[in-house]
Amino acid sequence: MESAALSRIGLAGLAVMGQNLALNIAEKGFPISVYNRTTSKVDETLDRAAVEGNLPVSGQYSPRDFVLSIQRPRSLIILVKAGAPVDQTIDAFSEYMDPGDCIIDGGNEWYQNTERRISEAEKKGLLYLGMGVSGGEEGARNGPSLMPGGSFQAYDNIKDILGKVAAQVEDGPCVTYIGEGGSGNFVKMVHNGIEYGDMQLISEAYDVLKNVGGLSNEELAEIFTEWNRGELESFLVEITSDIFRVKDEFGDGELVDKILDKTGMKGTGKWTVQQAAELSVAAPTIAASLDCRYLSGLKDERENAAKVLKEAGLKEEIGSASSGIDKKRLVDDVRQALYASKICSYAQGMNLLRAKSSEKGWNLNFGELARIWKGGCIIRAVFLDRIKKAYQRNPDLASLVVDPEFAKEMVQRQAAWRRVVGLAVSAGISTPGMCASLAYFDTYRRARLPANLVQAQRDLFGAHTYERTDRPGAYHTEWTKLARKNN
Repeated sequence: MESAALSRIGLAGLAVMGQNLALNIAEKGFPISVYNRTTSKVDETLDRAAVEGNLPVSGQYSPRDFVLSIQRPRSLIILVKAGAPVDQTIDAFSEYMDPGDCIIDGGNEWYQNTERRISEAEKKGLLYLGMGVSGGEEGARNGPSLMPGGSFQAYDNIKDILGKVAAQVEDGPCVTYIGEGGSGNFVKMVHNGIEYGDMQLISEAYDVLKNVGGLSNEELAEIFTEWNRGELESFLVEITSDIFRVKDEFGDGELVDKILDKTGMKGTGKWTVQQAAELSVAAPTIAASLDCRYLSGLKDERENAAKVLKEAGLKEEIGSASSGIDKKRLVDDVRQALYASKICSYAQGMNLLRAKSSEKGWNLNFGELARIWKGGCIIRAVFLDRIKKAYQRNPDLASLVVDPEFAKEMVQRQAAWRRVVGLAVSAGISTPGMCASLAYFDTYRRARLPANLVQAQRDLFGAHTYERTDRPGAYHTEWTKLARKNN
C-alpha cells in the first residue's frame, strides 16, 4: 500500500526548466516528487500542476521527505546551477539514499565534474548520470532532446520515463544512452558549440541580406519562412522568421532593430573551443562564433573605433555595395552559403566528438547522436537526418565534407558561397563564420598546403626537423648557412 503511494521519480531545482520538466514527466503519467530550497517554488509548481491538468505532482519541503517519498531504487533528477551547488545538493540528499539509488544531473555541467561525482557516488553505492537537456523552457515542458551518460543501470531504471518525456520523431524518442563517464555532458557541450556556430551563421546571412541587399525586416521574415520549407528547415531558422515580425511596443518599426548588439553566453561555447584545442581538432567556425561574442561585448570600443576610423578617412562601403544588386540572386546565394557553412560547422563538432570518444573509449554512435538532435533541441533540423544517414553509410566517416552526398552539395554550392563571402568582404561586412567555414573547406580539400614552408621555418629557427615527400625519415638543414653560401 505504502509503495503504491510513492512517486516514481523525483526532481529538485524548480526554476522554469525544472518546473517544466517535472510537469512534462507528470503529464506522461509518472507520479513525481518535487523539491526546492525556496519553498515558494514548490508551491508554484503544485499550483501549475493543478491548473495544467491535475497532474500527479507531490511537493516536498525537506531533503529527507523528498528522498523518502520516491520508490526504490530511487531516481532523483537535479536541475541546479553547475559547480558547487550540484555538490551541495548531492550531499543534502545522499545521506538519506540507499545503495542502488541514482542521481541524475540535468544541468550544463563540465564533464570532468560528472566523472568525479560518478566516482564519489560509487563509493556510497549510488548510481550517477550526467544528462544533457536541450530545448530550453519549451523543450523541457513539451519534449526535449536528452543526452544521458554515466551508469547504464541508472539509465535503464528510468529508460521508460525518458522515452516518453523526450521529443518524439519518426524514428523514435530523442533520447539514447550516450556512453560512460561524462559523455552525456560532453555531447551536450559540443551540441551547444554547434548551436553557437549556427546562430552566428544565421546572423551573418541576416547582415548581408539587410546591409548589402537592402532588405526590410518584412522581406527577411518572408525569406526565412521560405527557407524553413526547404533544406534549411530548422528551429533556429523558424524562430528567426518570427523575430523579424515582432513590432516594437515602445515605438515605430520592429523590435529586433532596437536590441543592443551585445551577445551573452553561459560558457559551453568556450569549453567547446578549449576542448578542440586540447584535442588538436580544427573547429574554426565554432571558434569564430565565440570570438564574435567577445567582440560584440566591446560595444563602446567598437563605437569609438567606427568614429576614429571614419575620421582617418575610412569610407563606409555598405551603402554603395547594395547599388545594382540582384536581390533575388543574392537571397539564393546566401541560402546556399548558409547551408554549405553549416555542413562545415557540424563536421567540426562531429570530429571533436570523434576525437574525444577515441581518447576516452566512449564508443559514441554519431548517427544516433544526429538522430536524437532531430527533435526537441535548439539545433534540431531536417538536415540532421542526412547526417544520421551519412554515418549509417559509413560509421568511420572521416568528415561530413567527404560523405558523397554532402560532398556533392558543397561542390554545387561553392560558387554561391564564394560570391557571398567576396561581396561581404568588399562591402566591409564581417562574415567570420562563413569565412571560417569556407577556409576550412578550402584547406581540408587541398592535397597540398603551404605547411611545407612553415616546417622549413620551424627547422631553421628551432631545428625541429621536417619530413620529405620523396623519402622516409626526419631531416634537418642548415638553412641560413646554405642560403648565404648560395647567395
